[in-house]
Amino acid sequence: MRVMLADDSTLLREGLARLLADEGHEVTASVGDAQALLDAIAADPPDAAVVDVRMPPTHTDEGLRAALEIRRSWPGTGVLVLSQYVERRYATDLLTTATEGVGYLLKDRVVQVDEFLDALDRVGAGRTAFDPEVVRQLLTFSRHADPLARLTDREREVLGRMAQGHTNAAIAEQLHVSQSAVEKYVNAIFDKLELSSTSGYSRRVLAILRYLGS
Repeated sequence: MRVMLADDSTLLREGLARLLADEGHEVTASVGDAQALLDAIAADPPDAAVVDVRMPPTHTDEGLRAALEIRRSWPGTGVLVLSQYVERRYATDLLTTATEGVGYLLKDRVVQVDEFLDALDRVGAGRTAFDPEVVRQLLTFSRHADPLARLTDREREVLGRMAQGHTNAAIAEQLHVSQSAVEKYVNAIFDKLELSSTSGYSRRVLAILRYLGS
């Protein structure tokens, strides 16, 4: 996979570049600000970009805005956003604007090499990958809002794993239940959230997280 890196921490960029090279990926650019990233992508779009949320000059949301621009202008390039904290506004903006090929990880997750690489692979393949802690906090934040309060504990658990970007088959394996059982939970979730007309893997994640962010 051809990957670009954007983070104002030179140490983090160099570490990620070495990790990705060791795994057989090609790092085509490594930059320290969002505009440099956009310029590099315009010149030679990669398969995926790993982007920090806060970068120069204001260290607020430059990376997020760049991520959204990448998804609009270069839909073939997946974007994996990194953040130091669970920032609900940034996560919700990303989740409710981009429909596929996006991910949101806490920077601490980068040290979990297998999880980071799996998230990058999913994003590069046009799927979604969201940090379990981000999803947990979004779910907790919206827990008392109707109709989310109608969900059972198991349905909420399945919803959280859906939001992370896992397929029904993967959820079944993780929860040690049959795939048909997961499909029943998913159908119940869509019924209770009034999303029964939504189809497609990325659409279902987007619809659920749009509701959570409302």
